[in-house]
Amino acid sequence: MNRDKKKKTLYFVIGSESEWEGFIKKSTSINRDEIIILQNDGPVFLQPFGDLMRDIIINVYQHNIEEIVVVSSKDSQKDSEDALTKIYGQKELQEKRTTLDYLLNHCQPEFPEQSLKEWLEGSNSLTDQVEKIVRTLRHHPLIAPDVKVSEFYLDQANENAAEEMSIF
Repeated sequence: MNRDKKKKTLYFVIGSESEWEGFIKKSTSINRDEIIILQNDGPVFLQPFGDLMRDIIINVYQHNIEEIVVVSSKDSQKDSEDALTKIYGQKELQEKRTTLDYLLNHCQPEFPEQSLKEWLEGSNSLTDQVEKIVRTLRHHPLIAPDVKVSEFYLDQANENAAEEMSIF
């Protein structure tokens, strides 16, 4: 890793709000060239050795990242509700839903121990989900200990920063 390069911040945005990128760039005092934004349409379960973690790790070393900020809204209504209504409203999917429910509940460890509906809805609390992601990033063996990891919540209604938090 080239130490002469400028340090950058990686913003890991959870959610589908496309205007967040512009808001983050406007609201931070960091030069736009020093920001990397990785957006994921939540809900997110960050697996320690999954594809998403690999993307984060590659960005950390490729762009000389000194800080990772996990950005989300404060426990807002999930976008998955409309999709759930459509999935459960289709009678032709009933047999497939029943099979998937069985697999999710009885075939450990390949599938998480939950129902199809719980899996589609994601985490019960977006705040809990963000805290788990931050812990996973902080304790990952390939993320250098000097890379700061924090969480940042946006107030979608006002497009203001709600609060910046850190878990130790």
